[in-house]
Amino acid sequence: MARFVLTRRSPLPPAVCWERLTAWPRHGDRVPFTRVTVVRGGGGRAGDAILARTAIGPFRFDDPMEIVGLTTPEAGRDGLCRLEKRGRLVLGWAELRVRAPGQDTGEAAWSEVTWTEELRVARLPALLDPLVARAGRLVFGRVLDQLLEPGAAATT
Repeated sequence: MARFVLTRRSPLPPAVCWERLTAWPRHGDRVPFTRVTVVRGGGGRAGDAILARTAIGPFRFDDPMEIVGLTTPEAGRDGLCRLEKRGRLVLGWAELRVRAPGQDTGEAAWSEVTWTEELRVARLPALLDPLVARAGRLVFGRVLDQLLEPGAAATT
C-alpha cells in the first residue's frame, strides 16, 4: 500500500480548520477533474458516505468513502475523522486530524493539521506504491494548503 503523511501548521483556530477539512465538496474544487459529494447523511457523522468522482474524457472512476470515526475538536480534544475507501479501484483509508498544540501552554490559538492516507490502486503493482504516494502527497498537499489558506472561504 502507498502511504503518505502531510502536516501543516495553520494560524486558524481548530474549529475553523475542522470546518474547512470536513466541507467535503470543497475538496473536489481543488482536485483536478474531480467532484466530491456527500451521498449519505450530512457528512459529519460516522456512517455518512462521501463520493469522489473523477472524470477525464471517457476515463471515469469513483472513490466511495465511508466515515467510520469522527470526533470534533473541542477544548482539550483533537478532531479526528477516519474515512475508509470502499471502491473497486481505490482501497484504503484516510485520517484527518486537527490539534491545538498551544492550547495547553496558553499560547495563541493555532492549529496543526495532519492528513494520513494509505491506499492501494487495484491492478497496480506494489512496485509503483512510491509513485502513488508521491502523487498523493502532491495532490492532497495542494488540497490541504488551499483549504487552510487564511483568506479562503470555508463553504460553498
